[in-house]
Amino acid sequence: MKCLTILFLKFLFLSNFVMAEPITTKSKILKQSSECIKYSQNQGCRELIAQIEKLQLGVFDQNRFKCQSSLLGLQSEIVEAYFLKNSSNERISIMIPHVIKNC
Repeated sequence: MKCLTILFLKFLFLSNFVMAEPITTKSKILKQSSECIKYSQNQGCRELIAQIEKLQLGVFDQNRFKCQSSLLGLQSEIVEAYFLKNSSNERISIMIPHVIKNC
């Protein structure tokens, strides 16, 4: 029984390792966010919103609610820039400093 348990755990850890997605770094997310807010790139911004959503769920599980709120605000800015891309080309993010501070 002990051998079976060890084999199961090895399988579990190896399968999660192989199926794991690469983790996007905070600096990469911040850089992409500022570009999306300024230039409203369509497909890249959509993917970034999904990445931030995954990160947001991860920090929620860690009870880091200030970070989660900051990420939610950053997502909102990206969505606003995406849907209102014709209104202004000179947008700046007010949430990026909060993400840096809280995350």
